[in-house]
Amino acid sequence: MTSNCDKITRDYFDSLLLETRYVDSGIPSTEFRLFGETFATPVMTAALSHLGNTAPDGMTVYARAAALSNAVHWVGMGDESELEAILATGAKTIKIIKPHADNAVVFGKIEHAVQAGCFAVRMDIDHAFNSSGGYDSVFGLPMKAKSVQELSEFVAAAGIPFIAKGILSAHDAEKCLKAGCAALVVSHHHGMMPYSVPPLMVLPDILAATGGSVPVFVDCGIESGMDAYKCLALGAAAVSVGRHLMPLLKDGPQAVAARIDEMTAELAGVMARTGVRDLSQMDPSVIHRRAF
Repeated sequence: MTSNCDKITRDYFDSLLLETRYVDSGIPSTEFRLFGETFATPVMTAALSHLGNTAPDGMTVYARAAALSNAVHWVGMGDESELEAILATGAKTIKIIKPHADNAVVFGKIEHAVQAGCFAVRMDIDHAFNSSGGYDSVFGLPMKAKSVQELSEFVAAAGIPFIAKGILSAHDAEKCLKAGCAALVVSHHHGMMPYSVPPLMVLPDILAATGGSVPVFVDCGIESGMDAYKCLALGAAAVSVGRHLMPLLKDGPQAVAARIDEMTAELAGVMARTGVRDLSQMDPSVIHRRAF
């Protein structure tokens, strides 16, 4: 069932219209660089978990797809052996870590992710509370909101880029930057709180708060290369796609990779028609917004 946030987010995406710019345009490149790695596309997988419920070996199928498309792969909750199997596919992977109440658990998961070969780690700061005003519990594991000081300790422990996800305000963006986070993910976690602002609506405020000092990614509701383009034109460095890809997992990694590649081609098509030769030339002035 679609949450009100998902519908609001979809409506906002569809309210953004593009002008065309053909003169002096050319064949575009979608090459994307992140933390010293080079990828074929800024269309990244989103951090999903427990995909064995969707398809046998779903987590490694998902990772193989990212490797085939040379896309950034994000991975959600799972045990150590699962993460090691994912990394064995060759996918360049970012591991998410929940805000566990016991910080020793967080430090342990950071240590394993680094040792296993992840090139960055991420914390879902938005998994702190439940809908009744208490701290959250995820699969029976207690969670807790983190302070700037705690986040800074996680950053220091990682020694590789540490990313905060669930940013939906300039307020949190500024605090995560203060803690030393290397990137931010703008997301409402598919409506974790009803009537959350659409990520693209608040993205300009977050970009103003960061001042271009770190990459800012967009998650939630991205279903096409056109959606990806709108995020990138408004200043995002890359986008994450998860739920849109899930139905393809049963058909194997080639099917998932084919859709990532197709979305990348859709993105390139819009880039060509708006005068954008590479990702560094994205320009928000190409966007026009009809009444929302």
